[in-house]
Amino acid sequence: MKYPKFLTKNGTIGFVAPSFGCNTEPYKTAFDSSLEKFKKLGHELDLGPNCYEGCGIGISNTPEACGKELTEYYCSADNDVLISVGGGEMMCETMSNVDFEAIKAAEPKWYMGYSDNTNMTFLLTTLCDTAAIYGPCAQTFGMEPWDESLQDTYDILCGKKSSVSGYTLWERESLKDKEHPLVPYNLTEERNSRIYLPERNVKEEWNVLWGKENPELEVKMEGRLVGGCMDCLVNLLGTKFDDVKGFNERYKEDGIIWFIESCDLNVMAIRRAVWQMKNAGWFEYVKGFLIGRPLCFGQDIMGLDHYNAVVDLLKEYDVPIIMDLDIGHLAPMMAMVSGAYAKVDVKGNDITVSYTWK
Repeated sequence: MKYPKFLTKNGTIGFVAPSFGCNTEPYKTAFDSSLEKFKKLGHELDLGPNCYEGCGIGISNTPEACGKELTEYYCSADNDVLISVGGGEMMCETMSNVDFEAIKAAEPKWYMGYSDNTNMTFLLTTLCDTAAIYGPCAQTFGMEPWDESLQDTYDILCGKKSSVSGYTLWERESLKDKEHPLVPYNLTEERNSRIYLPERNVKEEWNVLWGKENPELEVKMEGRLVGGCMDCLVNLLGTKFDDVKGFNERYKEDGIIWFIESCDLNVMAIRRAVWQMKNAGWFEYVKGFLIGRPLCFGQDIMGLDHYNAVVDLLKEYDVPIIMDLDIGHLAPMMAMVSGAYAKVDVKGNDITVSYTWK
């Protein structure tokens, strides 16, 4: 696994828009604010031509223009790291226009974003053996003041931290809108991890525990971390960009820890996505699953909730499944370093993911 150089004190941050651009509110004002914050931290800025564009369908510009920007800015010596300005809907079309051979040959560079940016963070890891950060997009850093999760993410990007931990509260309903583009997270809900352990009880059922109610519970796992947003992952599955089998074989001695979450999928679609990944052989050599809160958190359709949508299909692997974590669309989010060797320590409701750069 190749690890890029960390962002230095006076390093240059590049910004690209392979998914949505920041051409509408509240994202434009939030992005402008983030640029000012990064400049105050001492960084030079290198903005791609699509950052403020919105002429594309589900992405900032045409797939050709977005792929060209992403390839050139990744391979450029004019910036040290890349942060995507936003998520979106059709970044998969950008990927058809990215020169992955040029990216493989280039000096490795940190790329950060989440949601639709799974298309890049996941492929950098599985196609190019290069670590990437599944973390907040650039405009999120415009909030006043920064949430502690943003500081943690920035510290990961700068190499000041090599671990992340869960946060106490999470946001069910955002207050960010056109009139309030810089408001911080609306943290109203207490995090309570749901933990599934393969140690069966006398009834041959899995142990299912709530973290807050079992403070002495300890779970440990370690392996190579990979994953992202299921909405995007299943689109990549079976395409020319799918080399998960090769990735699994290359790192089978480490074992794989999957982190997954979802955006637009309802509970039925989540179950179908898990079934598809499972039957494609993606979960071979799995050591554990880290599941973020889905955007459909709390949904129930015909007796199916977001818990059994996942667990019923993954129990056969006999590995821990930790759910409702700070990963993905219901903020805040832990910065997940895709491709890194990770040690996961769970104690009760607390979780720490520690990265080893090997």
